[in-house]
Amino acid sequence: MIQFTVYGEPVAQGRPRASTQGGFVRMYDPAKSRDYKDYVRIAASEHAPAKLLDGPLAMMVIAYRPIPKSFSKKKAADAEAGQIYPVSKPDADNYLKGIKDALKGIMWVDDSQVVDAYVRKRYSFKPRIEVTIRQIKGA
Repeated sequence: MIQFTVYGEPVAQGRPRASTQGGFVRMYDPAKSRDYKDYVRIAASEHAPAKLLDGPLAMMVIAYRPIPKSFSKKKAADAEAGQIYPVSKPDADNYLKGIKDALKGIMWVDDSQVVDAYVRKRYSFKPRIEVTIRQIKGA
């Protein structure tokens, strides 16, 4: 099992952007998503296995978003304790998509190897993303 934490405010995978060059459409990641993926790669590389993982994988991602400044002290304490959930955008699965894309070539050959995934969104005074990856044996 591999576990690591990416500190800082989580960034969800943004919608792909398109431009034309020489009459051809070119798709690319928004700059914020691309930069965050690079940051995740750096954090993950310290925990990368000697050989890329193969076979089916399971992963869990917990995205801890910053507590809004508009929250009262009591509401902020409740949010930190896990009693208030971040039900606003971005969607939880967009955090997962960005992390999976970032870990391709660092942890595994292709993100299609992830057959079980669980993602949570929570509030915290210490924004971060916690990632857990494990190989599924006997598959």
